Amino acid sequence: MKKAWWKEAVVYQIYPRSFMDSNGDGVGDINGITSRLEYLQELGIDVIWLSPVYQSPNADNGYDISDYQAIMEEFGTIEDFDRMLTRAHELGIKIMMDLVVNHTSDEHAWFVESRKSKDNPYRDYYIWKEGKENGNPPNNWGACFGGSAWKYDEQTRMYYLHLFAEKQPDLNWDNPKVREDVFHMMNWWCDKGIDGFRMDVISMISKVPGLPDGDMQGGLYGNGSPYYMNGPRVHEYLREMNEKVLSRHDLITVGEAAGVTVPEAKLYAGEDTRELNMVFQFEHVGEGAGKPGKYGKWDQEKMPLSEWKAILSKWQTELEGKAWNSLYLSNHDQPRCLSKYGNDKEEYRIISAKMLGTCIHMMQGTPYVYQGEELGMTNAGFDQIEDYRDIESLNIYRELKSLHGVPEDVAMGYLKKVSRDNARTPMQWNNSKNAGFTTGDPWIKVNPNYTEINGEAQRRDPDSVFSYYKELIRLRHEMAIIVYGTYQLLEPADEKLFLFTRELDGQKLLVICNFTEEDVVTPGSALELMGEDSEILISNYVHRMDEVLRPYEAVVYIVGNTEY
Repeated sequence: MKKAWWKEAVVYQIYPRSFMDSNGDGVGDINGITSRLEYLQELGIDVIWLSPVYQSPNADNGYDISDYQAIMEEFGTIEDFDRMLTRAHELGIKIMMDLVVNHTSDEHAWFVESRKSKDNPYRDYYIWKEGKENGNPPNNWGACFGGSAWKYDEQTRMYYLHLFAEKQPDLNWDNPKVREDVFHMMNWWCDKGIDGFRMDVISMISKVPGLPDGDMQGGLYGNGSPYYMNGPRVHEYLREMNEKVLSRHDLITVGEAAGVTVPEAKLYAGEDTRELNMVFQFEHVGEGAGKPGKYGKWDQEKMPLSEWKAILSKWQTELEGKAWNSLYLSNHDQPRCLSKYGNDKEEYRIISAKMLGTCIHMMQGTPYVYQGEELGMTNAGFDQIEDYRDIESLNIYRELKSLHGVPEDVAMGYLKKVSRDNARTPMQWNNSKNAGFTTGDPWIKVNPNYTEINGEAQRRDPDSVFSYYKELIRLRHEMAIIVYGTYQLLEPADEKLFLFTRELDGQKLLVICNFTEEDVVTPGSALELMGEDSEILISNYVHRMDEVLRPYEAVVYIVGNTEY
C-alpha cells in the first residue's frame, strides 16, 4: 500500500458559526478560530476541515455561496483568513477548505446574470428547463430539503433546478466554462496556501441527460437520486479537476458522495484513478443506518449492531489496498454521535464516548473528529421549534404537521433525535456564560449541559474524553499498524460486541468494544487471541477484566509482538 501524509493524518472539522466568537456578535468567526488553534495543537490533530467561510446570504448556513473568493462579513475578512492560515501552519496544522460547487447561491453574480434573459452569456451556467405542457415543473423530483427541486422564475418564465434549497441553484457542469471558472477559483485558493478540499455533494455534479421523472415511492415527489447521484460524467469531471488543479499541489481531498457504492468509491478514490484521496460514504450513518420509516430518516428504526458492523467491515476489507477510507461518526449534518450510537445518560456518557472513539480510530482510514466530539458533547434536544435554525429541520417540521398530520410532540421528538442543529450548538469551552463561546447572544442556544461538559475542565482531567482522544491520536501517529494494518472482523453475528483485529508486519491488535450498558462475557475467540502475553494498548476502564466486558467497555490489546 502506498504511504501518504494524509493517510496518517487526523482531521478536525470546524463549523465556524459555532466554534468561537471573537467580537461578541453571537456568531463564531475566523479570529475566534485563530484564538483556539493552540487547543487543537494540544489535541494533536493534523488538519482542520473548515466548513464554508465564503460570502453567503446564509440560506443554508454558508453552503449557499455568493462569492467564492470573499469571506462572509460575519466571519471576518480575507486578511483575517490569511492570519489564521499562517498561524495554523506555524503550529503544524493544515487547512482543508469546504468546496461547494454543485450549486451556488441565487445571489452569486453568475446566477444574477443567468436569470436575466434566455440569451445571457451566463444562462447555461445553470440548469434551466421549460415546464411541462400542463405548467408543472420539468420533472417530479423532490429537493433534498423538501418540496420540489424546481423553482419557477417569472423573469424568463422557466424553471431552474435546485437539488437543495430554492436559493441554491445547481450549476451546469456540462458547460466547460463552468468547469474552467471553478478550477480557476480552486487554484486561487491553492496559491494562497491552503492544503486541501472537502467537496460538498460532489457526487451530484453530473446529471443524466433528459432529467427523467423519478419513482414516486408513495410520496409527493419522485426520487431523482438515480439521475443525479454518481452521474454519467462525474468521474470525467473529477479527472479533469485533478489534472488542472489537484495534481498541481500537495493536497488532501475528500468527496462527500451520497449514494456511493464500494465499486464507485474505488473510482473516486482509487490508488491510481487520479481523482480524489477518499470519499465520505453514508451507509453507516444515514442511508443504510436502519430501516427507513414512513418519514425517511426522521422516524428510522435503529440498525442492529450486526448490520452496522457488516457495513463498516465491508468498506474496510473491500477498499483494502485499492482505495482509502474516511472514518467518522459525526459531522455538521449528523446528530451527535454520542447520543446516536453511545449513551448520553450521565452514568455512561464519558465511558461510551471513549468507546466510540476507540472503535472508529482503530480502523484503517483517515479519522475525522467533529468539533466537540472530543469532549463528548451531546444532542441539544430543544423543546421549542423557535429554537431551531436549520432549514432542513424547519421544512420537515412544517411538512410533517401540515401535510402528514403528525402531532406536535411527535414532530418535535423527531427533531430532538435527528436534527442537524444538534451538532451546531456552540462549542463548549468552559462553564462561564454561553460556555465561553460568546459574550453576546449566541445565534443558536447553547446546550445547557456545558457546565458539566466543557474543554477547560477536560484539559485538566487526565481521565476526560479529551485526554482519551489525545491518546488515540498520539497512538495513530506513532504506530503504523493503526494506519496501514489489515482489518478482520470477529464475531460478526454478535449484537452486543464489536470485535476486530488489525495486523501489520507480524504485529497484531485486538479491538473489543461493548455497545451495551450490560456486562458481556468475552467471546472465546478473543480470549484465545489474547493469550497470556498480550498487553493493553488503551482502554476506557482502569482495571483489566479479561473474562467480562463492562458496560461500554473498550479495550485494545497488542497480541504477539508487543514492541512498538
